Amino acid sequence: MALLNDKDRKYLEEQFEKLAQPVSLILFTQESECASCGDAQELLEETAGLSDKLTLTVYDLVKDEAKAKAYGVERVPAVVVEAKDDLGIRFLGIPSGYEYSSLVEDILAVGTGESGLSEATNEALSGLAKPVHIQVFVTPSCPYCPKAVHTAHMMAMVSQHVTADMVMANEFPDLANRFSVMAVPKVVINDATSFEGAIPEEDFRSFVVQAASA
Repeated sequence: MALLNDKDRKYLEEQFEKLAQPVSLILFTQESECASCGDAQELLEETAGLSDKLTLTVYDLVKDEAKAKAYGVERVPAVVVEAKDDLGIRFLGIPSGYEYSSLVEDILAVGTGESGLSEATNEALSGLAKPVHIQVFVTPSCPYCPKAVHTAHMMAMVSQHVTADMVMANEFPDLANRFSVMAVPKVVINDATSFEGAIPEEDFRSFVVQAASA
């Protein structure tokens, strides 16, 4: 049974007509000990099938260890969204519920090259001198989480110094506990700086710059 209904499929097909360049979806999965990997693969297969500009490649975390290391992937399911090169955009956990919109927005942004970030944010990100790792903890039922996820992913898209992970808190409770996630979205930067809520882009930018300067 298809995960996407006919109305959603038609809408997405129309949206994906905007893609100006190919977009690659890369899924890391595992044959065992991954309850949501099958659903993640089915969702991505349906999504990739909606445009000839979209491709899906599936790797096994164990069997394709070299690929996993190259992408810095240690947990499954994990989804990478990239164009010609790896942009540092990651989804840890199945991008379901409200987070499916984050996946769609990322595909459109990567495929059109338009991040939607302000000039001030682009300028600040161009001045980063050290790596920044952003983790955005979410749940499928959180309507405010996609904004935080998309902002983090777009920062990764425009800066080679930034990598950004959506982390499905209910799928990775060890990470959620490690960073004391009590409410979502919770954003953790370089494992140290953190904040809660879908804050404005300029405030998000300030936290990133602050973390990069620490």
